[in-house]
Amino acid sequence: MRKNDTIIFDLDGTLLNTLEDLTDSVNDTLARHSYPPRTIAEVKNFIGNGVGRLIELSVPAGTDERECRNCLVEFRRHYAANMMNKTKTYDGIPELLRTLAEENYRIAVVSNKFDAAVKELCGFYFGEYIKAAIGESENVLKKPAPDSVLKALEELGSTAGQAVYVGDSEVDAETAGNAGIPFIGVTWGFRDRAVLEQNGAESIINQPGELLDLL
Repeated sequence: MRKNDTIIFDLDGTLLNTLEDLTDSVNDTLARHSYPPRTIAEVKNFIGNGVGRLIELSVPAGTDERECRNCLVEFRRHYAANMMNKTKTYDGIPELLRTLAEENYRIAVVSNKFDAAVKELCGFYFGEYIKAAIGESENVLKKPAPDSVLKALEELGSTAGQAVYVGDSEVDAETAGNAGIPFIGVTWGFRDRAVLEQNGAESIINQPGELLDLL
Protein backbone atom coordinates (compact mmCIF):
# COMPACT_ATOMS: atom_id res chain seq x y z
CA MET A 1 0.00 0.00 0.00
CA ARG A 2 1.32 3.47 -0.87
CA LYS A 3 2.20 5.72 2.07
CA ASN A 4 -0.21 8.53 1.15
CA ASP A 5 -3.35 6.91 -0.22
CA THR A 6 -5.84 9.44 1.17
CA ILE A 7 -6.48 12.94 -0.18
CA ILE A 8 -8.50 15.46 1.84
CA PHE A 9 -9.63 18.40 -0.31
CA ASP A 10 -11.00 21.78 0.64
CA LEU A 11 -14.03 22.70 -1.50
CA ASP A 12 -14.41 26.44 -2.23
CA GLY A 13 -11.39 27.74 -4.09
CA THR A 14 -9.88 24.27 -4.45
CA LEU A 15 -12.34 22.03 -6.30
CA LEU A 16 -15.12 24.50 -7.07
CA ASN A 17 -15.17 28.18 -8.01
CA THR A 18 -18.16 29.23 -5.92
CA LEU A 19 -17.33 32.92 -5.71
CA GLU A 20 -20.05 34.36 -7.94
CA ASP A 21 -22.88 32.41 -6.30
CA LEU A 22 -21.61 33.33 -2.83
CA THR A 23 -21.40 37.00 -3.84
CA ASP A 24 -24.92 36.94 -5.29
CA SER A 25 -26.33 35.45 -2.08
CA VAL A 26 -24.44 37.94 0.08
CA ASN A 27 -25.75 40.86 -1.95
CA ASP A 28 -29.31 39.55 -2.04
CA THR A 29 -29.19 39.41 1.76
CA LEU A 30 -27.67 42.88 2.07
CA ALA A 31 -30.24 44.37 -0.30
CA ARG A 32 -33.08 43.03 1.85
CA HIS A 33 -31.73 45.16 4.69
CA SER A 34 -30.91 48.20 2.54
CA TYR A 35 -27.18 47.64 3.14
CA PRO A 36 -24.64 48.49 0.42
CA PRO A 37 -23.50 45.59 -1.77
CA ARG A 38 -20.11 43.93 -1.63
CA THR A 39 -17.79 43.41 -4.59
CA ILE A 40 -16.57 40.01 -5.71
CA ALA A 41 -13.08 40.97 -4.52
CA GLU A 42 -14.40 41.78 -1.05
CA VAL A 43 -16.35 38.53 -0.76
CA LYS A 44 -13.29 36.61 -1.98
CA ASN A 45 -11.31 37.99 0.96
CA PHE A 46 -14.14 37.26 3.42
CA ILE A 47 -14.39 33.55 2.50
CA GLY A 48 -12.68 30.82 4.51
CA ASN A 49 -14.01 30.89 8.05
CA GLY A 50 -17.59 29.77 7.49
CA VAL A 51 -20.75 31.54 6.37
CA GLY A 52 -21.35 33.08 9.78
CA ARG A 53 -18.07 34.96 9.55
CA LEU A 54 -18.76 35.79 5.89
CA ILE A 55 -21.96 37.56 6.89
CA GLU A 56 -20.33 39.32 9.85
CA LEU A 57 -17.73 40.78 7.51
CA SER A 58 -20.23 41.62 4.77
CA VAL A 59 -22.75 43.63 6.82
CA PRO A 60 -21.83 47.19 7.85
CA ALA A 61 -19.45 47.53 10.78
CA GLY A 62 -21.33 47.78 14.07
CA THR A 63 -24.30 45.67 12.98
CA ASP A 64 -25.68 44.01 16.10
CA GLU A 65 -25.56 40.27 16.73
CA ARG A 66 -29.28 39.68 16.32
CA GLU A 67 -29.30 41.40 12.95
CA CYS A 68 -26.31 39.30 11.87
CA ARG A 69 -28.17 36.14 12.84
CA ASN A 70 -31.20 37.22 10.80
CA CYS A 71 -28.97 37.97 7.83
CA LEU A 72 -27.30 34.58 8.15
CA VAL A 73 -30.66 32.80 8.03
CA GLU A 74 -31.60 34.73 4.89
CA PHE A 75 -28.24 34.08 3.29
CA ARG A 76 -28.44 30.36 3.89
CA ARG A 77 -31.95 30.21 2.47
CA HIS A 78 -30.97 32.10 -0.68
CA TYR A 79 -27.71 30.21 -1.17
CA ALA A 80 -29.36 26.81 -0.74
CA ALA A 81 -31.65 27.64 -3.66
CA ASN A 82 -29.01 29.30 -5.85
CA MET A 83 -25.65 27.68 -5.13
CA MET A 84 -25.32 26.03 -8.53
CA ASN A 85 -26.29 28.97 -10.73
CA LYS A 86 -22.75 30.03 -11.62
CA THR A 87 -20.55 27.62 -9.66
CA LYS A 88 -18.22 25.45 -11.73
CA THR A 89 -15.31 23.10 -11.30
CA TYR A 90 -11.83 24.45 -11.88
CA ASP A 91 -10.20 23.29 -15.10
CA GLY A 92 -8.59 19.90 -14.65
CA ILE A 93 -10.39 18.98 -11.41
CA PRO A 94 -12.80 16.35 -12.85
CA GLU A 95 -9.89 14.66 -14.65
CA LEU A 96 -7.77 14.73 -11.48
CA LEU A 97 -10.49 13.16 -9.35
CA ARG A 98 -11.18 10.49 -11.97
CA THR A 99 -7.50 9.56 -12.10
CA LEU A 100 -7.20 9.47 -8.31
CA ALA A 101 -10.27 7.22 -8.09
CA GLU A 102 -8.95 4.91 -10.80
CA GLU A 103 -5.71 4.60 -8.84
CA ASN A 104 -7.69 3.71 -5.69
CA TYR A 105 -6.98 6.81 -3.67
CA ARG A 106 -9.47 7.53 -0.90
CA ILE A 107 -10.92 11.01 -1.42
CA ALA A 108 -12.80 13.31 0.95
CA VAL A 109 -13.90 16.94 1.09
CA VAL A 110 -13.95 19.08 4.21
CA SER A 111 -15.31 22.62 4.16
CA ASN A 112 -16.47 25.47 6.38
CA LYS A 113 -19.55 25.77 4.19
CA PHE A 114 -22.65 24.47 5.98
CA ASP A 115 -22.88 20.71 5.85
CA ALA A 116 -26.02 20.35 3.72
CA ALA A 117 -24.55 22.54 0.99
CA VAL A 118 -21.24 20.65 1.03
CA LYS A 119 -22.99 17.32 0.61
CA GLU A 120 -25.28 18.60 -2.16
CA LEU A 121 -22.47 20.25 -4.14
CA CYS A 122 -20.18 17.24 -3.83
CA GLY A 123 -22.97 14.90 -4.78
CA PHE A 124 -23.85 16.94 -7.85
CA TYR A 125 -20.35 17.64 -9.16
CA PHE A 126 -18.26 14.75 -7.82
CA GLY A 127 -20.67 12.09 -6.59
CA GLU A 128 -18.83 9.06 -7.93
CA TYR A 129 -15.45 10.13 -6.57
CA ILE A 130 -15.98 11.70 -3.12
CA LYS A 131 -16.52 9.10 -0.40
CA ALA A 132 -16.83 11.54 2.52
CA ALA A 133 -18.07 15.15 2.41
CA ILE A 134 -18.16 17.10 5.65
CA GLY A 135 -19.15 20.70 6.33
CA GLU A 136 -19.83 22.89 9.32
CA SER A 137 -22.52 21.59 11.68
CA GLU A 138 -23.41 21.53 15.36
CA ASN A 139 -21.56 18.23 15.70
CA VAL A 140 -18.33 19.18 13.94
CA LEU A 141 -16.22 22.22 14.77
CA LYS A 142 -15.32 24.29 11.74
CA LYS A 143 -11.79 24.61 10.42
CA PRO A 144 -9.07 25.33 11.50
CA ALA A 145 -10.13 22.84 14.19
CA PRO A 146 -9.11 19.40 12.93
CA ASP A 147 -12.49 17.80 13.65
CA SER A 148 -13.78 17.71 10.08
CA VAL A 149 -10.53 16.20 8.82
CA LEU A 150 -10.46 13.58 11.56
CA LYS A 151 -14.10 12.69 10.88
CA ALA A 152 -13.33 12.32 7.17
CA LEU A 153 -10.40 10.03 7.94
CA GLU A 154 -12.63 7.93 10.17
CA GLU A 155 -15.31 7.64 7.47
CA LEU A 156 -12.68 6.63 4.91
CA GLY A 157 -11.08 4.11 7.24
CA SER A 158 -7.78 5.96 6.99
CA THR A 159 -5.30 7.71 9.28
CA ALA A 160 -3.41 11.00 9.39
CA GLY A 161 -0.23 9.13 8.52
CA GLN A 162 -1.74 8.06 5.19
CA ALA A 163 -3.21 11.45 4.22
CA VAL A 164 -2.38 14.77 2.61
CA TYR A 165 -4.56 17.89 2.70
CA VAL A 166 -5.07 20.05 -0.40
CA GLY A 167 -6.42 23.59 -0.09
CA ASP A 168 -6.10 27.22 -1.11
CA SER A 169 -5.99 29.27 2.09
CA GLU A 170 -4.33 30.03 5.39
CA VAL A 171 -7.27 28.33 7.13
CA ASP A 172 -6.51 25.15 5.22
CA ALA A 173 -2.84 25.32 6.15
CA GLU A 174 -3.70 25.69 9.83
CA THR A 175 -6.28 22.90 9.63
CA ALA A 176 -3.77 20.50 8.14
CA GLY A 177 -1.26 21.40 10.82
CA ASN A 178 -3.80 20.84 13.57
CA ALA A 179 -4.68 17.45 12.07
CA GLY A 180 -1.03 16.47 11.76
CA ILE A 181 -0.98 15.95 8.00
CA PRO A 182 1.04 17.59 5.18
CA PHE A 183 -0.51 20.58 3.42
CA ILE A 184 -0.37 21.11 -0.34
CA GLY A 185 -1.41 24.61 -1.42
CA VAL A 186 -3.10 25.46 -4.73
CA THR A 187 -2.65 28.81 -6.45
CA TRP A 188 -5.85 28.86 -8.53
CA GLY A 189 -8.16 29.55 -5.58
CA PHE A 190 -9.07 32.48 -3.34
CA ARG A 191 -5.58 33.26 -1.95
CA ASP A 192 -2.27 33.92 -3.66
CA ARG A 193 1.03 32.07 -3.49
CA ALA A 194 2.47 34.43 -0.88
CA VAL A 195 -0.26 33.49 1.61
CA LEU A 196 0.44 29.80 1.07
CA GLU A 197 4.19 30.27 1.48
CA GLN A 198 3.75 32.36 4.62
CA ASN A 199 1.60 29.65 6.15
CA GLY A 200 4.04 26.82 5.66
CA ALA A 201 2.73 24.86 2.67
CA GLU A 202 4.98 21.82 2.16
CA SER A 203 4.30 22.07 -1.59
CA ILE A 204 2.46 24.48 -3.87
CA ILE A 205 0.89 23.52 -7.20
CA ASN A 206 -0.36 25.70 -10.06
CA GLN A 207 -2.40 23.10 -11.96
CA PRO A 208 -4.51 20.18 -10.65
CA GLY A 209 -2.49 17.62 -12.63
CA GLU A 210 0.65 18.55 -10.69
CA LEU A 211 -0.81 16.84 -7.63
CA LEU A 212 -0.33 13.46 -9.30
CA ASP A 213 3.40 14.12 -9.67
CA LEU A 214 3.70 14.99 -5.98
CA LEU A 215 1.87 11.86 -4.88
